[in-house]
Amino acid sequence: MAQDLFAGIAVADFTHSLAWYRRFFGVEPSFYPNDVEAVWTVGEHCYVYIELLPDRAGRSMLMIMAVDLDSTVAGLTQRGLEPLRIENYEEGMRKMVYADPDGNEISYGGVSTTATGPASATS
Repeated sequence: MAQDLFAGIAVADFTHSLAWYRRFFGVEPSFYPNDVEAVWTVGEHCYVYIELLPDRAGRSMLMIMAVDLDSTVAGLTQRGLEPLRIENYEEGMRKMVYADPDGNEISYGGVSTTATGPASATS
């Protein structure tokens, strides 16, 4: 059983990615372990971090389950971010996939009360 989770995302340009992830999460990082990493707390004992690793950038994918998916997505939209794609599942479950400047995919999942989006795909 895990005690903590740190999900890492490799980025090619730390400054550019830091600005994007500030917009994505809507807050400043929780802490900076060093000059090439930034960490956001996304839940109890759950963290997402970006790290300057140009040779590995663009290959990450992760999903965060949102307590309130619709509010989370509304906040992202207000901050100027739109999903790359929307995946719809049974019983109102949805996955909203966003792509950072390197093409890394970071998603929010959860139950949604909104209508199926035009960029949706059912799995």
